[in-house]
Amino acid sequence: MLDDEELRSLADDIKDNGQYLPIMLDTTGRLLDGRNRLRACEIGGVEPQFATYTGPNPGIYALRINIRRRSLTKGQSAMVAAKACSVSEQEGRSETELSARSVSEHVGVSLGRIGQAMTVIRHAPDLVDQVISGALGLDEAYKTAREAKAQADSVENQLARLRAEDPELADKVVEGELGLAAAWTERKERAEEEVRRRRVATAFLCEVVPPLAQARGTDTVSLYDEQFMLVGRAVTGEVIEQAMEALAEMAQAWREREAA
Repeated sequence: MLDDEELRSLADDIKDNGQYLPIMLDTTGRLLDGRNRLRACEIGGVEPQFATYTGPNPGIYALRINIRRRSLTKGQSAMVAAKACSVSEQEGRSETELSARSVSEHVGVSLGRIGQAMTVIRHAPDLVDQVISGALGLDEAYKTAREAKAQADSVENQLARLRAEDPELADKVVEGELGLAAAWTERKERAEEEVRRRRVATAFLCEVVPPLAQARGTDTVSLYDEQFMLVGRAVTGEVIEQAMEALAEMAQAWREREAA
């Protein structure tokens, strides 16, 4: 839109000299071109003149006529085109598909430049208006968007890896309860604790099971004497039953390991 002073000047001109170009609508009455003229007519108290576009693609028409009317750089034109495609996609419009390819063919902006602009829209949306206004070049905005995309991809990959290793921590990150860096710190601590527990369990089993196996077929049991037992480690019928249950669980675990 023109600023207030420019709108007033346009309103005075239309009031004094008439409206040279009609305000273009599509067949449903939607405004395609002439927002400034319509507002100027309202300001000047002039009855606006309308025309209806009956061509096959009103979206392309509106985009093409507005880009060609303004002195835009290729980067600005590409961003305007990409933004139009993005809005069309979000609103589910099917105006002979306001796609990047159709816009490129009809508006004269390269598909590659539109693709760069789309990257900016997706990964650095705060730079879109700066590119359109000319305050920032598309190349510079695209560079920033690529860096943002790479960072986002890295975060997604880290989150995916965390989910594979520890779904509980990944859920906390997604729900905002925990930052990704903090989650990985906790994951590292959990992994270290798991290694410690495995080391202790392995050492214990290696101390207990092989000697027990070696006692098989010997007179070890008959030589057992309570006066020599270790403090707190008396062998009783209950302890033997529990030991047999533990060995049965161990045997089952080993069968599952071998079957895996």
